[in-house]
Amino acid sequence: MAGRGLILAAPSSGSGKTIVALGLLRALSRAGIPVRGAKSGPDYIDPAFHAAACGAESVNLDAWAMAPAQLRRLAAGDGLLIVEGAMGLFDGAPPEGRGSVADLAQALDLPVVLVVDAGRMAQSVAPLVAGFAGFRPGLRVAGVILNRVGSERHAAMLRRALGGIGMPVLGALRRDPGLDLPSRHLGLVQAGELVGLEEVLERAADAVAAGMDLPALDRLALPLPEAPTVPAPPTPKRIAVARDAAFSFLYPHQVAAWRAGGAELIFFSPLQDDPVPEADLVHLPGGYPELHAARLAGNARFMQSLRDAAHSSDIYGECGGYMVLGERLVDADGRPHRMAGLLGLATSFAERRLHLGYRRLVSRGAAMPGAWRGHEFHYATTLSAEGMPLFDAEDAEGAPLGPAGLVEGRVAGSFAHLVAPEALDGAGADA
Repeated sequence: MAGRGLILAAPSSGSGKTIVALGLLRALSRAGIPVRGAKSGPDYIDPAFHAAACGAESVNLDAWAMAPAQLRRLAAGDGLLIVEGAMGLFDGAPPEGRGSVADLAQALDLPVVLVVDAGRMAQSVAPLVAGFAGFRPGLRVAGVILNRVGSERHAAMLRRALGGIGMPVLGALRRDPGLDLPSRHLGLVQAGELVGLEEVLERAADAVAAGMDLPALDRLALPLPEAPTVPAPPTPKRIAVARDAAFSFLYPHQVAAWRAGGAELIFFSPLQDDPVPEADLVHLPGGYPELHAARLAGNARFMQSLRDAAHSSDIYGECGGYMVLGERLVDADGRPHRMAGLLGLATSFAERRLHLGYRRLVSRGAAMPGAWRGHEFHYATTLSAEGMPLFDAEDAEGAPLGPAGLVEGRVAGSFAHLVAPEALDGAGADA
């Protein structure tokens, strides 16, 4: 079945895109329609929910960090692709909103379905939708899903208002507190940790099946653009990757690139005190080590094997993984915990400050050579950072942020999550 796609967007965050996307993925999958999900922008958590809803792996499509050719290649595939947008339709990196869901829609030439939280509006829905539909020439807003509607009478009022501007209404979903998903400091509680997720997915799918015109939505989807073929980049032969509740922020496109390059991936769990496997590269992804600091500090077999691996393997840590490579991590209660001590870093989760935004990162040496596109999203505070910086960092507007990360011998890391190497034209490269 040839690949087709559409994009779910919204006027703002908090409109209910995620639960609508999950309900659609599960409902279409139950109906026997081959379907898969994707997430606009830098998000580790929602793609795991997509995969749980429909059984197919979800990918990230980041219009700020990735080149158009990479976006097309990652979107390619059979069946129906439903892309869940981030924030509002036109929200992106400052100052002009580059990398927004609208940019992604135009890069992939896909229609947008607008999810509107209509719980506190009636006729005003029409000028709101008309404004979004007409704001950018060449962007196609093909229909609307009315979310959190209070009653059938309320839905009828909204439909009449949108009928006046000729905007198709694909469905109306009633307000349902039972569909709320729990959150914590970096977003939703992860899919693998959420008790009762299957019940929520089934309830969301029932609501979508009852309240939406699924055949009409399916007809709006357009063919996915042709995906270019590029050679796989050079890859270490054996890569050991930490993966458990403390180390879970790993992009599927990175795993796919490693495998395409011929790498053998060996996953291990620091929380289970697994020793680090023999490998050319040891990768500690981000996640929630601050929630498991005492347990990690007490896992002597893991910690000692990580220190031993630094003599024979390259080791790289991102965000939470970077914190574990340091000397000390102070938890939310102010208790210090000894970490691996491979980098001169001390961090604290007791003293929280939000660090959020896209990053351009230029390597200072042989570790992680070249320039990279990535992002930062964490609350940890750096108490001390001693040693050779890994990168020079800029924000999305090109303002210098100073040195970022540390490198010591074969060990390196930073708080930034790398998305793609940067091409010569300054956009994300194909990798």
